[in-house]
Amino acid sequence: MGQMKYRGYTGSVEYSEEDNCLFGKVLGMNKDHITYEGTDVNTLRRDFEGAVDDYLASCAARGVAPRKPYSGSFNVRITPEIHSAIAALAQQAGITINAFVRNALEKEVKMAY
Repeated sequence: MGQMKYRGYTGSVEYSEEDNCLFGKVLGMNKDHITYEGTDVNTLRRDFEGAVDDYLASCAARGVAPRKPYSGSFNVRITPEIHSAIAALAQQAGITINAFVRNALEKEVKMAY
């Protein structure tokens, strides 16, 4: 699956063999579904950008703040032993548990890209 980015939103790029077209949806939008399609990449990109623009215009017209794809906050369930180890390592580093976890995740993401 490919991805496109526009105005802070990320959209998927998928192919339907049955319909012989490209299609996608804005990722991370659990409550507002934004979809688009096209016969080629350029058409798909235009429809993606148009769908995002339409969504933002609709929110503005209704006087509501547009949803962000990801809030930057999520819960992770771990064992008490891992929690304890993270707390000890964070304390040794002189940072909060959140900062420790954020640093670890940033490191992993940088290695993946």
